[in-house]
Amino acid sequence: MPALPTLFLDAVRHNCDVSDARHAGSYSLCVYLMHMREYFRWERQLGPDVVLGAGAVGEWVHRRESYWATLEDASYRPLPLPGQQVDAFDVDAVNTWLVPLGYGYSAGVGRFGKPIFSVGCLSASESGEGYRLLCTDTEKVREMIAPPAMTRGDTIWIRRESLRRALWEMIEEWQWKKPRNALSRALDSYGFTEDAKNAMEQMVEAFSETAILHELGERVCGEQLGSDWEDMLSATEDRATEALMRTVRDNLADCLMVLPALLAEKDQASLHFYFATMTGLRRQLFPALVEAYEEFLIRSSASRLKQVVREGARHWLEGASHLLEAYRRGVAGSDFTLSSEMAERLKF
Repeated sequence: MPALPTLFLDAVRHNCDVSDARHAGSYSLCVYLMHMREYFRWERQLGPDVVLGAGAVGEWVHRRESYWATLEDASYRPLPLPGQQVDAFDVDAVNTWLVPLGYGYSAGVGRFGKPIFSVGCLSASESGEGYRLLCTDTEKVREMIAPPAMTRGDTIWIRRESLRRALWEMIEEWQWKKPRNALSRALDSYGFTEDAKNAMEQMVEAFSETAILHELGERVCGEQLGSDWEDMLSATEDRATEALMRTVRDNLADCLMVLPALLAEKDQASLHFYFATMTGLRRQLFPALVEAYEEFLIRSSASRLKQVVREGARHWLEGASHLLEAYRRGVAGSDFTLSSEMAERLKF
């Protein structure tokens, strides 16, 4: 695999830093520090089991924040390709050059409007009906935020290194008290106690497949909901509202693609792992699914779980449609905020 030009990597790195400088203050202190610790670990190429010293991390964060302060007025740079320069978001042009070299480039806009860029070593590339899938592993350039999966246009990116790190953080947190829950069942199913390294790789594979299914489900959601959905996301400056809207679409995507596939395969390990990753708002808004999973554990029958998934697909599509109706009734271009009553009605 040939080395990439320094000018190209420096331009991507600059854009990552500008994005971080503009958006680092968008997160709560707890979430910010969690991301920075993980970013420090990645930058220093430290294994997931290496204990981080608070002093070293704190000093690194201070230096990084001081550097970000110099970028307040900086702009995103175009990317230098052989014979041309292209916009930082022109992923098709960049990957036309990069993929044959064994690398993949991703660029998009994540939560709260934060641009996200990364360059990684390509581990898989395939094309399906109406989409292109790029999987990367070791990452050469990234930023503070490293979402394991993302879709932009017809391209789906799966970032296996980010998946691996996110998985280990889950396991590390679980190991403090080792509760008997979905994650412990998944770890048992993959033989984590006997061979942690092999189990991790199996779980990364399962995580990758689930992430691909979810992103395919997101594409189906996009076809059903139309372009107004993205306009609605852009129209809100209220973070709680944005999080709710994204959760509605996440649950719809999972009911359309992820859960039917897992239930059809009758792969209990992957099913346990799905519920281990079902946290936060996804879990709060979808208690019926959690209850059906608990019933599945007791009765060893997935009939109720399958029923809730079918009902959930209808519920979340209706919920998303109601959100769009509320948005369309509003004034175009104004900030869109959900009422507490509407948020409560979203639950299933």
